[in-house]
Amino acid sequence: MNIGAVILAAGYSTRIGGFKPLMQLDGQSLIERCAGLFRQAGIKTILVVTGHRAQEVEIEANRIAVQSIHNPYYDRGMFSSICTAVRHLSGIAGFFVLPVDIPLIRPATVITLLASFDDRSVIYPCFGGLRGHPPLIPAHLIPAILTHDGQGGLKGLLATQVGQDIDVWDQGVLLDADTSEDFAVLTQRLSRLDIGEPAEALALAAQSMPVRGLRHGLAVAGIASALGRELNRRGCNLDLFLLHNAALLHDIAKGQSQHEKQGAQALRGLGLGRLSRIVATHRDTPPPASGKITEKEIVCLADKLVRGSRHIPVRKRFEEKLALYKEDQKACQAIRNRLANALALQSLVEKAIGQKIEDFLRSEEIV
Repeated sequence: MNIGAVILAAGYSTRIGGFKPLMQLDGQSLIERCAGLFRQAGIKTILVVTGHRAQEVEIEANRIAVQSIHNPYYDRGMFSSICTAVRHLSGIAGFFVLPVDIPLIRPATVITLLASFDDRSVIYPCFGGLRGHPPLIPAHLIPAILTHDGQGGLKGLLATQVGQDIDVWDQGVLLDADTSEDFAVLTQRLSRLDIGEPAEALALAAQSMPVRGLRHGLAVAGIASALGRELNRRGCNLDLFLLHNAALLHDIAKGQSQHEKQGAQALRGLGLGRLSRIVATHRDTPPPASGKITEKEIVCLADKLVRGSRHIPVRKRFEEKLALYKEDQKACQAIRNRLANALALQSLVEKAIGQKIEDFLRSEEIV
């Protein structure tokens, strides 16, 4: 199915103190960021609509090998740019529309929207119950766009059409760069895109895991976060968002063979690389030779302190496993090895926080 994408880059950028299409995030212009998003999702037909400072935008579009179309009526507003773009779209089943100042949407989100496309409905990504960008518009609406009087812009027209809301875990669908403060938020988000926000991790867990798995993830994340805060108070430098999100999603592939490896692979595919490295080792992590505690060790230990959604001492959890597999000597040896590693991690953490794990969890009202 041939799907196109329209990047709107014709405006004046009056509120931000710079020219948005050419502003850079980590060495890439916003135009390049938006085009890269669609290319990573497999979209080949990409148009950039120019207007204000058209020659500069066209040069940048040429540099990244994207077609640019000039809107001579850009001072009439964004809808005029959309009309300019759709006149140049042909042979497509539908098209995305994305303002250039919404540059940090994840390719996985675009792929999710593509999978929901039905040739009839306008597909909207939604995060936290709010519609965001980019909508995916069926091509049969192009004549309606071109004959629309412009009242209410594209949003006004699409409100009269059949729409389908698709829940996504990507908060970036709601984040634009209208002001310099907004741009600072995007800069910070980019540096942590492979970790995600806690709200994103929760949304992904809710969409990807059964209720039982979600409850387990929440319990493990609660213990891991509590330990992380205490360790940081005592001089460690743990990333609490990384810790929380990896703990919450550690069992995202539970039920599959070697679920820790499958989960890590799934998270890498979603662009959550830093989470994937922790998830890959959560089932069994030996104590670090350096003695330095990282997020990886905390997630592994926290997982061993939870059965279902309730706290359980490490030894008791492994005793249950040994009883379950008592007829399988090879399995029991593997369980004993994991128990030894878990107890070593517990001892390391207890030394760092100056108290027994059980006493700490009781003080945090987790037990």
